[in-house]
Amino acid sequence: MRVGVLDLLATPARGWSEALYHLVMTKQYASVTPQAVAVWCRQLGHATYYGTYYGLGDPRRRLPRDLDVVFVSTYTQASALAYALAKLYRRDGVTTVVGGPHATAFPADCLRFFDLVVGECSKALVADILRGAFPPGTAVSSATPLEAIPTVEERMPEIRASAFAWGRHPFTATTIPLLASTGCPYTCDFCVDAARPYRQLPLDRLAADLAYVARRLPGVMVAFHDPNFAVKFDSVLDVLESVPAGTRSPYIVETSLSILGGGRARRLRTTNCVSLAPGVESWFGYGSKAGVGRLTGSAKVEAVVERFTALSREVPYLQANFLLGLDLADADDEVALTKAFMTRTPFVWPVVNIPHPFGGTALFDRCRAEGRLLEGLPFSFYYSPYLATVPAGCAPETYYARLIDLFAHFTSASMLARRLATTASPFARMLHVVRTAVKRRRLRAFRRIHGLLGSDRQLRRFHEAAATELPELYHREYERVLGSFAPLMSRRDRVPVPERGVAV
Repeated sequence: MRVGVLDLLATPARGWSEALYHLVMTKQYASVTPQAVAVWCRQLGHATYYGTYYGLGDPRRRLPRDLDVVFVSTYTQASALAYALAKLYRRDGVTTVVGGPHATAFPADCLRFFDLVVGECSKALVADILRGAFPPGTAVSSATPLEAIPTVEERMPEIRASAFAWGRHPFTATTIPLLASTGCPYTCDFCVDAARPYRQLPLDRLAADLAYVARRLPGVMVAFHDPNFAVKFDSVLDVLESVPAGTRSPYIVETSLSILGGGRARRLRTTNCVSLAPGVESWFGYGSKAGVGRLTGSAKVEAVVERFTALSREVPYLQANFLLGLDLADADDEVALTKAFMTRTPFVWPVVNIPHPFGGTALFDRCRAEGRLLEGLPFSFYYSPYLATVPAGCAPETYYARLIDLFAHFTSASMLARRLATTASPFARMLHVVRTAVKRRRLRAFRRIHGLLGSDRQLRRFHEAAATELPELYHREYERVLGSFAPLMSRRDRVPVPERGVAV
């Protein structure tokens, strides 16, 4: 059979600056599982074609036209593009299969456009799909959790195609995606991985991958795609240390502060960790992830500032992740405390996210039960700067005012100057400049929506859940994002099918 695997990483770029960012950075976000699917298809004897779409050109040109089956991986923001492509492939008689984060979160919605929806994936399941074991309209999942993924050596054709310049040579931004574990031991109500038990993947495979990258791709960055890296810290770091010092690849991870106590941060430095992104989330909850016990409010700020200050001596680039609106009873304090943290740690890049109720999370269940889910909003708007829920305890305008306050603070010229003054790495300093410019654009988007909420009655009623019809603002944005693919998605197609996301 002729099998295509397409990893959708972005929607079509709008302007040269966005195109440049996609070409350099978004190109490196290729996921591990689509690459694994391509390897498994090849090992099963099929003619296999793999491509990534990072916002440039026509995504259909990433694969041949005369396919028998196409596997599409997408996250929720790119779901509308995935649906449009599925329509085109089905029109040509191609069997369409969708997987990835969006398929896990909203399988029923995906089945409106795809023949099959995949949750947990494995080589055996892929073999069953390709032999036609499931009728169209089915959501399927592997009977057993993922045991192992193909090695870096086995995935090299896909890595070259996704991460190398012109598919030939690694360049400054090239990253090699690795996966050392799946699932997460924490139970954060907003997280799509909370329902998946933590599983450490085979350490001998990890050791072989690290040795291969060090030997064949010296100096190339490794990006761990684990939801929470090195929960079993010492055993994982033992593997990283098995690579001889001086040949260890630089690597980046997301993890929790609670894992990094004692002298563990020093081990990150010796193994060549160059970027670390712990989740702080809020100042009044999630203390187990931050490793501060029962501390909340200003006491938690003090403890977290101390932890990040210590980490800054070991890791060149730090990021702290926050979700605004998780502590609604203390929302004003939340903003003030977050600003205080930003001021005291200019060497840490803050990421302030809007909580979006993805299917399969406790947040989805709570928002729906409370009547706060905007059920008419297409899932492709489940990303910043958009709200997918009615904020609890405040008007939508008030919520956006808080976002504006935070973003104006950490993107100010004075904060940028302090970031540059407290950051030694030239590459990290460049990232601060680029990311500040990107977030200033986000700030402008917040201000625009805030203003429209005050002047557009239809928009305000929609965001108060007083009306379900999608405002024209969102129809125009939907069409603008899809570009030439917009005519494929009728207004009826845009009405989502929200459900909890456990069908797979």
